[in-house]
Amino acid sequence: MTIMHHEGYEARIDVDEEAGIFHGEIINLRDVVTFEGSSVDELKRAFAESVEDYLAFCAERGEEPEKPYSGQFVVRADPILHRELASTAKREGISLNKLVTKILQRALREPAD
Repeated sequence: MTIMHHEGYEARIDVDEEAGIFHGEIINLRDVVTFEGSSVDELKRAFAESVEDYLAFCAERGEEPEKPYSGQFVVRADPILHRELASTAKREGISLNKLVTKILQRALREPAD
């Protein structure tokens, strides 16, 4: 799987070898936005045009376009884990949010099992 980026939007790219075409779908939106191209340059142009079309569509409807990510999400954890994380954060003199962010960043850098 290949990932492309354009103005904060991210798309997953798949190849249809039989048809000789690339298919893309923006993956960080609730709306379904797709595009395709027969070359990398064509695919990049189609991706950019799809983002611009999406933004124009939202403007026509008077809606705010969905931003790729706000930086906030809710995590549900076992109460014991929650207590341990909160205690660790206090011992380190940082917020629970900062501790969880550090742990997540570290987990992304380590190879998955």
